[in-house]
Amino acid sequence: MDIGTLPTRNARHYGDQEALVFEGQRVTWHQLNARINQVANALRGLGLVKGDKVALLLPNSIELVELYWAIAKCGLVAVPLSPLLRGPGLASLLTDSDSIALVTCRDLAGGIESIRAQLTAIPDTRLLLVDAADRPGFADYSALVAAASDAEPPPSGVVASDPYNIMYSSGTTGLPKGIVHDHFIRAHYGMIFSGAWRMGRESIVLQSGSLVFNGSMLTFIPWMFLGAKLVLQRKFDPRAYVEALVRERATHVMLVPSQIVALLAEPGFTSEALASLEALLTVGAPLHFEHKERLARLKSSIFYELYGLTEGGPATVLDRTDFFRKPGSVGSPMQLCEMKIVDEQGNELPPRAIGEIIGRGPLITPGYYRRPELTAQAIRDGWLYTGDLGYFDEDGYLYLVDRKKDMIISGGVNVYPKDIEEIAAQHPAVREVAVFGAPDQRWGEAVVAAVILTSPGAVDAESLQAWINQRVAASYQRVREVSIREDFPRNTAGKTLKRELREPYWANTGTRI
Repeated sequence: MDIGTLPTRNARHYGDQEALVFEGQRVTWHQLNARINQVANALRGLGLVKGDKVALLLPNSIELVELYWAIAKCGLVAVPLSPLLRGPGLASLLTDSDSIALVTCRDLAGGIESIRAQLTAIPDTRLLLVDAADRPGFADYSALVAAASDAEPPPSGVVASDPYNIMYSSGTTGLPKGIVHDHFIRAHYGMIFSGAWRMGRESIVLQSGSLVFNGSMLTFIPWMFLGAKLVLQRKFDPRAYVEALVRERATHVMLVPSQIVALLAEPGFTSEALASLEALLTVGAPLHFEHKERLARLKSSIFYELYGLTEGGPATVLDRTDFFRKPGSVGSPMQLCEMKIVDEQGNELPPRAIGEIIGRGPLITPGYYRRPELTAQAIRDGWLYTGDLGYFDEDGYLYLVDRKKDMIISGGVNVYPKDIEEIAAQHPAVREVAVFGAPDQRWGEAVVAAVILTSPGAVDAESLQAWINQRVAASYQRVREVSIREDFPRNTAGKTLKRELREPYWANTGTRI
């Protein structure tokens, strides 16, 4: 089971059809496969062999696409890294992953130069720039690839259990960990998710979220698996996104909640603009019910919500046919995925009882790279323990309550931020909200709501605090403080980094709970 065979297959069967659209460039499957072959042969020419790690520090680009699939053809291991990484954090991941080659771009080269002395495993000949030919200390990626053959590289000898990538966790709740996906897992991404989103070879995927984010693989790998068309944008911009959606007649899109919120505020995001759309998938964080309802009013029967982890294991999908029947749910378990809700002792709980979500199935990671102790903590007897809290209803549909680590304990009572966020998001002046716990001398923790407004001055903090506190279900859910922000700290996937919002409140307490 070698996913590196997919570009070759698509070129053979669909060679003259468009495969990729990026910033005015339109590339057929023949052209894309030839370019992938050149990149694969160039990497082999650098002395890289099966199992070697290649770090990718790039924005969305044709180079990033071709590198992902050239690495697959060679049996190498991709290490996609966020372009937001800098300094010691970047150096630690390059070292932790055992990367011996790095491909980056001119805009990020300065950050590499600042940590160059620490990257002893990467020689200058394998430190490649995609868009600069003459920068000292770097090799010219374009020249290297142009000089390579576009013939198919020799068979890599890849088997299903060989690693394909090490994808570092987004770090929204802690330090990043290297999550391994092998060819077996990624092949199942193609098979399972192409069916889940009702994709076919005629589908057109619009992708603006970073391809270093695992959520992007939910459409990126099915695109290659089917031989469909990918319209790639360098970055997410609401207006440019709507323009591309209409111009290219996109059928399938994947968006994180913060992007959906931004689009809902974009005047051009109308029912007419969504005319071609067959599937709008959201992933990465729960989408508040208020925003789900607004999407449904624009166009019904296109909304899908996925619950899952980069580590795999459990996975549910709220299908577009289930939204109106189970709008508060994140769906039912996908084919071949087994899931349970368990208590602290690991005992399975009945419907409606809140506990930890665990699961197993063909998408589960073999483990965290070089972290056997963390792997043993997360995967027990073949089940991945998610750290997420939820419950199943009587029909087997999953409802998320919160993350264990996000839960606030106030006066000995468990307070779930998501419950309060759902209420705050209904205020017409609130664009986004993130609720977390702050230290409180009386109660241990108190509730803080950080909000981004639809427009500056749309509501003041005191009025919004009173509005929320009039509507929460219990006194212990009342908000002690509303903090109005221009934006939230986010990772490259667009997820809000709650730990960074919490940090100033806990900085001088000597504890985090």
